[in-house]
Amino acid sequence: MNFLHNDLGYLDGNQTVEVTLDKAANVKLMDTANFSRYRAGGGHDYYGGRVTRSPFRVAVPRGGHWHIAIDLGGYAGSVRAGVRVLE
Repeated sequence: MNFLHNDLGYLDGNQTVEVTLDKAANVKLMDTANFSRYRAGGGHDYYGGRVTRSPFRVAVPRGGHWHIAIDLGGYAGSVRAGVRVLE
């Protein structure tokens, strides 16, 4: 599966991640364990989902190491995205 990946590093639970997309895509905020399962094609838990309006903001639920994955759900094409952490 093709996807964009941003390793956000350690984030506190009181931060927000903002993702800007050029088209609709799946945006998934995951901890390291879930990102590993996602990358391997297995079941995984995440915050976010199908995003059709940009920018999209998702709250970091707790302190830890976080990743953002952006994909088109198996459809052909590409997506451009910007990711930033808001304080």
